[in-house]
Amino acid sequence: MAWLALIFVLGARGAFVEPLGAPPLALLIGLLAPLSLFLIGYRTIRPLREFVLSADLRVIVGIQAWRWAGFGFLTLYFYRVLPGIFAWPAGLGDMAIGVTAPLVLYALLRRPDFAAGKRFVAWNLSGILDLTVAVTIGALVPLLAPNFYGPVSTAPMTELPLVLVPTFLVPTFFILHFTALLQARRLRR
Repeated sequence: MAWLALIFVLGARGAFVEPLGAPPLALLIGLLAPLSLFLIGYRTIRPLREFVLSADLRVIVGIQAWRWAGFGFLTLYFYRVLPGIFAWPAGLGDMAIGVTAPLVLYALLRRPDFAAGKRFVAWNLSGILDLTVAVTIGALVPLLAPNFYGPVSTAPMTELPLVLVPTFLVPTFFILHFTALLQARRLRR
């Protein structure tokens, strides 16, 4: 909750807005800081590690169903708020994970050992890949080809409310996927 509050304050102050052609360093920090804290905490703080390894996988997978809201990226594309080269892969990837989350949840409910299987791992890796692709396209295309998007850019992703996606939601979904993979690894042992 503290991270969310900090993102709101920084977003309201325009801390994530960068000049045209500048690298999105503030967004990168907003994405990597919580992930780094999670991974460092997992490795160094035993109660956190125990909590992560005991978290209910059904809840973790169920939360991923919210990613169907990636449809919003497509809506923003159709209203010419976001460029298609970003909105389509980000939106469709999120929707794919969100729509399949109930199927993965059903498999977990039927067979709890499903979490130790290759399909569960592959689904989580697909979710991580989707997030990585979206972040990469959103960050690198403006740097490498600043005029590629034309008049529509990813700049709205640096302002409230959209800045919550790369700085709060994406790290949260990454952490949930990492948690699921850490538990899957433990179960396979």
